[in-house]
Amino acid sequence: MNDPATPEAESTSIALFVRGAIGGTLMGLANLVPGISGGTMLLAAGVYPGFIAGIAEVTTLRFRSRSIVLLAAIISSAALAILLLAGTVKGLVVDHRWIMYSLFIGLTLGGVPLVWRMARPMSASLAAGAAAGFALMLLMTLTRGAGGAADETNVLLIFLSGMAASSAMILPGISGGYLLLILGQYESILGTVDQLKRGLLGDGAGSAADFSVVLDAMQVVIPLGIGVVLGVVAVSNLLKWLLDHYRKATLGALLGLLFGAVVGLWPFQQGEPPSVGETLKGVVVNDENLSSFDPEDWRLVSFTPGTGQAGSALGLIALGFAATVGIGRIGGGSSPD
Repeated sequence: MNDPATPEAESTSIALFVRGAIGGTLMGLANLVPGISGGTMLLAAGVYPGFIAGIAEVTTLRFRSRSIVLLAAIISSAALAILLLAGTVKGLVVDHRWIMYSLFIGLTLGGVPLVWRMARPMSASLAAGAAAGFALMLLMTLTRGAGGAADETNVLLIFLSGMAASSAMILPGISGGYLLLILGQYESILGTVDQLKRGLLGDGAGSAADFSVVLDAMQVVIPLGIGVVLGVVAVSNLLKWLLDHYRKATLGALLGLLFGAVVGLWPFQQGEPPSVGETLKGVVVNDENLSSFDPEDWRLVSFTPGTGQAGSALGLIALGFAATVGIGRIGGGSSPD
């Protein structure tokens, strides 16, 4: 083992930090996107095995400098990407849903070759795991509410959303953003993260930080953060154990989750403004409060695309697929062993 004080060891640590920062940035961006897995991006960047092993080591009070450097790079860069870009991604999803969902489908399907390379050849346990994973995602899609955000003041739901999203973000195959979408928390949580950024950095044009805005955001950020930490710790250790003992079935389940996630990302949906008399976010809509509901809260309804729109969606799916596959080739598509 290299002495940490030697120039060679320092150079290795810098290279590891840079590689981890790239993977963490991709992971952060992925977890803002319903459909692409943060774990897939770490896998593509070639730092996934070290990330899983590092979490397992730290949570069992074993501290190695290599693991600490890698974890610090991944976590800090992912958090920064989420903080700075949450508002932008949320706006794109709300205002250009069919375009973003088409990209999400391609990005999700692009993870299939990465996981398949780890899982092949086909076996009975692989097929059973894939069927179970697909059925789980299909069930979640069918039981999902009819669009709109859930009540963001429900602390327990926010905590569970944090656990679910963080659990998913480290699995190469299932999207944390997608689970937030299923739970009805996606847009409200991204909005809160953007609120936190505005409170810390101001609204631009030289405006100062506003800590009252930060404190208001903390009502969501604190339970969400606790859920994220517990989810990462629990699932990292569980996944390591499952891959060690039931590798084929576990990878099969990840494949099933990938294919199943696409079912809930039908792109041709749009927000429908509420009508007087209907209930939205637990509130009966009337003439007085009709204009108070943001587009992110509107119910989603399907629409029939035109020929050009359908063709564009296919092109965007292909673009997303190529992007994930390309990142995987750059990173070498390393296994999570």
